[in-house]
Amino acid sequence: MDEKMGKNIDWVTTAKTLSEALPYLKRYESATIVIKLGGAAMANAESLSAFARDIVLMKQCKVNPIIVHGGGPMINDALDKWKIDFDFIEGKRVTDDKAIKVVEMVLSGDVNRTIVSALNCQGGKGIGLSGKDASLLICKKENPKLGFVGKPIKTNIGILSNLVKNDFIPVIAPIGTDESGQTFNINADTMAGVISSSMSADRLLLLTDVKGVQDSRGKLVKEAGPREIKKLLEHKTISGGMIPKVNTALDAIEKGVRAVVILDGRVQNACLLELFTEHGVGTLIRNQ
Repeated sequence: MDEKMGKNIDWVTTAKTLSEALPYLKRYESATIVIKLGGAAMANAESLSAFARDIVLMKQCKVNPIIVHGGGPMINDALDKWKIDFDFIEGKRVTDDKAIKVVEMVLSGDVNRTIVSALNCQGGKGIGLSGKDASLLICKKENPKLGFVGKPIKTNIGILSNLVKNDFIPVIAPIGTDESGQTFNINADTMAGVISSSMSADRLLLLTDVKGVQDSRGKLVKEAGPREIKKLLEHKTISGGMIPKVNTALDAIEKGVRAVVILDGRVQNACLLELFTEHGVGTLIRNQ
């Protein structure tokens, strides 16, 4: 392992011995892991650098990571700066014709390039794109009340397959177009789910700023099947921004993704702990 990459990696010490971690390294060899990076998880340069270091190490362990990122806090700041009002419906941003221009500028510009740069600084081969590139993702208007928010209807994953094959780490901004070329904002959780199922991913990791799904007593649900998640939705135990996350998880599992994990991206080495230790972190959702 490159000396630069070995520095400050704490995940091996989390396992009792290196030999304990080896079976988990083998388990995910050549596997595709889609990771949704939320805006809160990249709130500062130090946490983003640590995340990038983990992803590059993951790549060195012969795992194939694909990153889909959000950028909610950054979009909020930009909209406030431009004095554009915004609102949310069930965790999804209402995006009018003024807001969509700012959303694309922030996501495909500042946020995407910052993540790519962080990966490259750690010795990786990060490459940025959005759903617009090579018609990666075609969508239609999801709900008139949401404005220019897109619902994915078609993926063209050839570009992703080629990038992964050539050892690049794709970093995807959640922007797409419809058949006429109209730009749409896409919920990043939704986009990560679509990409994971289209790429037959072994795991979808949804990084957020909470520990995971909580039950009615506020305790972390460590593992759940679709039936339990649907009950939590029905009882409104799951609300707000967690709704699109669990709906994404349910849809991804139904379409062949082996498991989805909702975990706290603020935890040091969260992705590595999830993949390469016995108990993992966050809420594991899969068919039981």
